Amino acid sequence: MTVRSRPLSPHLQIYRWTITMTMSIVHRATGIANYAGTVLLVAWLVAAASGQEALNVVNAIYGSWFGQLVLFGFTWSLIHHMLGGIRHFIWDFIIGMEPGQREALAWANLIASIVLTLLVWTVFVWMA
Repeated sequence: MTVRSRPLSPHLQIYRWTITMTMSIVHRATGIANYAGTVLLVAWLVAAASGQEALNVVNAIYGSWFGQLVLFGFTWSLIHHMLGGIRHFIWDFIIGMEPGQREALAWANLIASIVLTLLVWTVFVWMA
């Protein structure tokens, strides 16, 4: 038996970190965050069904600076996850699979999610 000094399989020292790897991880993380964010929506709906007093309490929590920050993050998570799903749907048709195109779609996913989140919140603040 010979002793090998090199790893038997590729690992992070071999692979170069790419935007597509990052977006894959973020897509999974936003999926998990969307479950948590849905609990916020359910809490608001239950409070609304319970009466005005309960709704006022939840609205006060969601209206605080921390609540607004959490809701902003939830909005970004929903939009980013949706755009990631669209990106994967495009890839299902073997479109955008060339090396430069994969990275461009991943960057577009990130940039568009930020822009759309800011747009949604700008309209939300303008309407309120």
